[in-house]
Amino acid sequence: MTAIEEQIKQLPPELQQEVQDFVQFLLEKKARKRRGKFRFDWAGALKDLGDEYSSVELQHKALEWWGA
Repeated sequence: MTAIEEQIKQLPPELQQEVQDFVQFLLEKKARKRRGKFRFDWAGALKDLGDEYSSVELQHKALEWWGA
């Protein structure tokens, strides 16, 4: 057993849960950083609809398609 595990076992159950929650938060934060930069390969994908819809109408349509 590592030193940190021994220290955690000495904490009351509610603080052990808080440590576990914090570790989960750190793991999720690390995973978010790994995603990399935004890609814009979708840019211009609705270009052919420009004659049929205004930019505002396209925004509303995109939201509909996303299920918002």
